[in-house]
Amino acid sequence: MLSILSNFTYRRLFLAQVIALVGTGLATVALGLLAYDLAGADAGALLGGALAIKMLAYIGVGPIVNAFVDRLPRRAFLVAMDLVRAAIALALPFVTEIWQIYVLIFLLQSASAAFTPTFQAAIPDILPDEKDYTRALSLSRLAYDLESLVSPILAAALLTLISFHWLFGGTVVGFLASAALVVSVAVPQPRPAPRIGGIYARTTRGTRIYLKTPRLRGLLALNLAAAAAGAMVIVNTVVYVRTVLGRGADDVALALAAFGGGSMAAALVLPRVLDRIKDRPVMLAAAGLLVAGLLALAMQAFSPAFDPWAALLAGWAVLGVGYSAVLTPSGRLLRRSANPEDRSALFAAQFALSHACWLVTYLVAGQLGAQAGMGWTMIALAGLAALGVLAALVTWPRRDPQALTHEHADLPPDHPHLAGARQAHAHDYVIDDLHHAWPRG
Repeated sequence: MLSILSNFTYRRLFLAQVIALVGTGLATVALGLLAYDLAGADAGALLGGALAIKMLAYIGVGPIVNAFVDRLPRRAFLVAMDLVRAAIALALPFVTEIWQIYVLIFLLQSASAAFTPTFQAAIPDILPDEKDYTRALSLSRLAYDLESLVSPILAAALLTLISFHWLFGGTVVGFLASAALVVSVAVPQPRPAPRIGGIYARTTRGTRIYLKTPRLRGLLALNLAAAAAGAMVIVNTVVYVRTVLGRGADDVALALAAFGGGSMAAALVLPRVLDRIKDRPVMLAAAGLLVAGLLALAMQAFSPAFDPWAALLAGWAVLGVGYSAVLTPSGRLLRRSANPEDRSALFAAQFALSHACWLVTYLVAGQLGAQAGMGWTMIALAGLAALGVLAALVTWPRRDPQALTHEHADLPPDHPHLAGARQAHAHDYVIDDLHHAWPRG
């Protein structure tokens, strides 16, 4: 897996991702503690609301920015978004009111909604070989796991020395370091996608490709399952640990680290697994594990059969395994489902649609957790995850070849796309300006 780090450009961008995410992880711990400081036992509802605002920024801003970003220098745009995020994070330690959290989270995550799909879409251009790209996805998953593993452990150590407000400083440093590393490499510039139609057509291009592709409709359903488990962990860990179990702030970081540890373990083995087993069965099995894990944790909450703290750590680790195994292969599905010029639009669509799932699950996790307790919240989220698994089984065909035989009744026989072939022909099929719908059968 580490052999791909021999690529100079990818190595620098991966390091930028790691450093930025470690800083973001410090902010995640600090934000949870800040919410608890302002709202006490209602911190879950406050945090759920703040994260719902984050999702609204992701859903609304990402596709709009993508409609224009392919005309901008990719490297300069990424650096600008890092600097904007650093400036906003600098203001977070000075928050004293709940509404200020909401405003800053919206601004910060709007910049992230512009940065992340652009960054993700650059990696296939840097690593065109699918095996290399698969390993890059696993490394990327490991980088995200640092937010849930290394960052909380670092936060726990720092909290013995400083107030949690100072943890936001690590976020600022992370974004500045990320910007410096991006500046140091040449980031491939994509060929601009054809501008057919107005702003609405360009804004929705990625979403239309996404929703017309069966494997991606299945991916969206599995995103719901991953979001259900992830929302439980992100929104309610601080309340579960501090209020239900009565433990200290450093144990909040350790619980988040358990989730990250499970996710990291899965990411380490996934490249070899995906070399032998197709994406669909791996992702469906992982989503099923999320359903089972949430239900087992709900039973533990209603009728404890094990030590509550040990059960929470073990349960969070299991959810981390399933979460990583659902999300890590998603980039492979996106890469094979679009032409290079449409990848940025498709990654932006994945970013927005997947976070629409997070919007729903964050609200369920926050509001139901505050009103009905942890057990019923886990049951509700397990139900959402099960719904996602069933929808994926229906929408993502078991047989999903890359090349499909199809016809172009709307094209003349001498059209360049047919290249002298008969109307019925086969090639790697994606939705684009010549292929408007998925072939039947």
